[in-house]
Amino acid sequence: MTLAGRLLRTKPTDRIVAEGGHGEGGELRRTMTLWQLTLFSVGATLGTGIFVILGQAVPKAGPAVVLAFVLAAITALFSALSYAELAGTIPVSGSSYSYAYATLGELVAWICGWCLMLEYAVSVAAVAVGWGEYLNSFLHALFGFELPDAITRSPGQDGGVVNVTAIVIVLLATWLLLYGASESAKANAFFVLIKIAVLLFFCAVTFTAFRSGNLAPFAPLGVAGVTAAASQVFFSYIGFDAASTAGEEAKNPRRDLPLAIILSLVIVTAVYVLVALAAVGAMPWTEFDEEGTEASLSYIADLAVGATWPGLIVSFGAVVAIASVVLTVIYGQTRILFAMSRDGLIPRVFQRVNPRRQVPVANTLIVAAFISVLAGLVPLGQLAEATSIGTLFAFAIVNVGVLVLRYRSPELPRSFRTPLFPATPALGAILCLVVMAGLAGVTWVAFGLWMLVGLICYFLYGYRHSRLNAEVGK
Repeated sequence: MTLAGRLLRTKPTDRIVAEGGHGEGGELRRTMTLWQLTLFSVGATLGTGIFVILGQAVPKAGPAVVLAFVLAAITALFSALSYAELAGTIPVSGSSYSYAYATLGELVAWICGWCLMLEYAVSVAAVAVGWGEYLNSFLHALFGFELPDAITRSPGQDGGVVNVTAIVIVLLATWLLLYGASESAKANAFFVLIKIAVLLFFCAVTFTAFRSGNLAPFAPLGVAGVTAAASQVFFSYIGFDAASTAGEEAKNPRRDLPLAIILSLVIVTAVYVLVALAAVGAMPWTEFDEEGTEASLSYIADLAVGATWPGLIVSFGAVVAIASVVLTVIYGQTRILFAMSRDGLIPRVFQRVNPRRQVPVANTLIVAAFISVLAGLVPLGQLAEATSIGTLFAFAIVNVGVLVLRYRSPELPRSFRTPLFPATPALGAILCLVVMAGLAGVTWVAFGLWMLVGLICYFLYGYRHSRLNAEVGK
């Protein structure tokens, strides 16, 4: 077989599904229900973004930021529908990596998996870095003191030595994940319900100060302002695909994975729109600070009541929100690496399953150690922003994968079919590319360098150890 043939060789879907759950030394346990899968995706999506994003988006769109959230949700929905179809057809842990392997070939699958490494590892490190700031805000409001900068900031930041708080939240999430998938899902469900309750509390408080006059003019910066804000808030929807990484630990994956993906997007959209409406109704849009500090949800809640206790509760919600995101994203990272290891593209240690706990213990510990170093010692800066482009690239691949698999294997059993085919996945891919095109040049440079490193790693290790390539050589 030629080099091009090896690079573009696809892995049969029936084989991918048959290998699901199997690792070296044990198997993953199917324990997750539809409810837990849905909250996993909500947990990964509903993070700190909504607690600060309004301050950055409202100056661009005015009160029409509500429409910006709806527009962003519609953009995400196209990709969510494609994820739902492939998750129901290929219900395994690899998420878009496995979908690409089944439809576009090994090289594209590797690139997709490499993008997901960037998305998951760097994004969760960046989120963990911010946990210390939210924790300090909460401690200051409650007790009047803050932890020292030396342990709440990374080197390179003012007074930062080692971001101990970031390492602590990563280690706490790791401790839960090592107990098992079921226990992690229960903990995440608890966290998610708390942060939804806090956001609903924010809405209840701010609606008492709601003034219809604050909504006029509704779109002071026109359609251009709404679309600009939509591009910015779109990244608050990234994470709805988290359920797809639990394909090998779901009780009824073909039925539950598509439902969980769609339900999580609906829940998150409803919360975002409600919070945005409450915020712009309680405070004139001209008073929102584009830096996102003065117009944080805590500030708006305090302003609405004329006291500080509402902001305290909202700050607590932000602390819990980060804990939930860290937990679910580390989980997703380990399961994608599990699938890649099983295919031989990365070392075998990542597919080893502890027979007693039925989780990939070594995999989880390696991921946690890497993220802890990133979060505690490395100023992430612009690299954190590059995670968005990797995510959009993976989304585009999933949309294209639906098109390919429908035409190549129309006979496959599908528990969910993307409506309005082929328009829906085609539009999903196009919209991802449009949003990617609007990203900053420095983000593209970081992404290009990351891809170059990924291709070097693939040809030095993945290509040589690929199970599919080994079979061709026999």
